[in-house]
Amino acid sequence: MKREKKYFVSVISGVMAIILSSICLFCSGSYAVYTANTKKKKLPVYGVKRDDNAISISFDCAWGTDYTDKILDALDFYNVKCTFFVVQFWAEKYPDYLKKIAERGHEIGTHSKTHPKMSLLTASQIEEELKSSVAAIESVTGQKVRLFRPPFGDYDDEVISTAEKLGLYTIQWNVDSLDWKNLSAEQIAQRVIKKASSGSIILMHNNGLHTLESLPLIFTATQQKGLVYRPISELIYTDDFRITPDGTQIKN
Repeated sequence: MKREKKYFVSVISGVMAIILSSICLFCSGSYAVYTANTKKKKLPVYGVKRDDNAISISFDCAWGTDYTDKILDALDFYNVKCTFFVVQFWAEKYPDYLKKIAERGHEIGTHSKTHPKMSLLTASQIEEELKSSVAAIESVTGQKVRLFRPPFGDYDDEVISTAEKLGLYTIQWNVDSLDWKNLSAEQIAQRVIKKASSGSIILMHNNGLHTLESLPLIFTATQQKGLVYRPISELIYTDDFRITPDGTQIKN
């Protein structure tokens, strides 16, 4: 009886460990890399191998603008240039903000047209999502869009191949602030400060409840560590590179 009980406890513990590790993996932003099916051969850029302390912070924009003005002010105050990934319906609803982001010197990439799970779309649907959203952004800012972040971090070979065909680099992240979970400013900052290192790409959202409050903590600590912020297009390599199985881009 005792032996059976021990076996039962052991099995339950194992199952719980698998569930917890899966949750952590999903939240880390590396889900698509490590759980990719065997047909996936292409990878987006999760981070970059660099030794110059350059990093990037990015903000996904799909809903709202409540904190965007003050986020832009904080970026100015700490002399940080970053990348915003914008969904087309957000761009069309808030063209003044789209223009303002560009005028403040920040980079704008596409986050799709309708924020779908891209791997569920056909090749022609993927192309429409990208072409339409890029055109919508460029028509307002006058700046060429070079970067694409898949909604939900969801992709497959077709998604990346289609983006490549359109001249877009597919970008993920290797530091997830989890600001979308409404963590406190201190919790958000601790996650970023602990994980950020040379070549990191940080994921945040323009309308996170405590995102704005976390920025002074993040920028102060990371800049004290000697990290320097650049827009993602200035962090990544645009030719003669390879991507390792964990999504790290390396210059050949």
